[in-house]
Amino acid sequence: MGPAVGQAKKPDGGPHAVDRLAALLAEDLAAVDQLIHQHMTSPVGVIPNLAAHLIDAGGKRIRPLITLAAARLLGGGGDGPRKLAAAVEFIHSATLLHDDVVDESSLRRGKKSANTIWGNSSSVLVGDFLFARSFNLMVETGDIQVLDILARAASVIAEGEVMQLAAANDAETTRERYMQIIVAKTAALFAAAAKAGAVAAGRPGAEATALETFGCELGLAFQLVDDALDYGGMAATMGKNIGDDFRDGKVTLPVVFARDAGDDGERAFWRRVVGGERTDDDFHRALALLKRHNAIALTLDAARQHAQRARDALSALPANAYREALSDLTDFVVERGY
Repeated sequence: MGPAVGQAKKPDGGPHAVDRLAALLAEDLAAVDQLIHQHMTSPVGVIPNLAAHLIDAGGKRIRPLITLAAARLLGGGGDGPRKLAAAVEFIHSATLLHDDVVDESSLRRGKKSANTIWGNSSSVLVGDFLFARSFNLMVETGDIQVLDILARAASVIAEGEVMQLAAANDAETTRERYMQIIVAKTAALFAAAAKAGAVAAGRPGAEATALETFGCELGLAFQLVDDALDYGGMAATMGKNIGDDFRDGKVTLPVVFARDAGDDGERAFWRRVVGGERTDDDFHRALALLKRHNAIALTLDAARQHAQRARDALSALPANAYREALSDLTDFVVERGY
């Protein structure tokens, strides 16, 4: 498995929750890593090379960790959850490859994006290859219910990306519409990753539902923090291009807060820049407006509310080290980068 980015540390110098969870699941993660590399092999050289460029670039494997922890929390283990965790990582990686093409991104996890090196066509096709491999892994588990969970998530993610594309450059995008988009494009995979782990452990009822809620709320918190990071924080050290959302004409929650609180002149500014008419100084003005209306802090407050809901959803589950680690993960999601 690729090295974790920076081995994030808490303010007190200890390892962050994601690293503690990875240590708790070290044996499972090693097996998942082996499955990932086995299933991304191909005689067509560009496929494993391009896939490895992304998959081994230092991502923290948060979604596969959730699948493994959900299964272990409920007493499950063995190859089934590991195969599902690898499938989840393939789905996530495929969506990243496709996203970078759609967004014309040049940077991913601190490195040149795959589409910058190999071109858009190769990135899209290798993304398709990874989607196919994810379904190979699901079928290998022999569990039709988990196949249904992850297949549905894959389709919902695609719907979310299309919704986001349709909303691009629309300065009137509402908070409700924005939330619909991120539920689909981000939270759906977190939710499916958690629920699939529970089902793989033989617990498809209330416990699976609780974990699905946990995953959904955690995913929402994760995306809200990402959207805040696009306008500052430690984004540059986390492999992100600051201002990408702004340049792409995306209306994210910080923009919604600033736009709705602004006067007529400010709203006219947002209509112009979101619509695609931008000057070199506009990003700095956008930052000033976000600061004036406390938009980043309000976005992070919303992220913390979703993180609390994620923690609350765990309360109905067995109390053990895995539940504690998942609860701690909610803190990492909202604290990263700030």
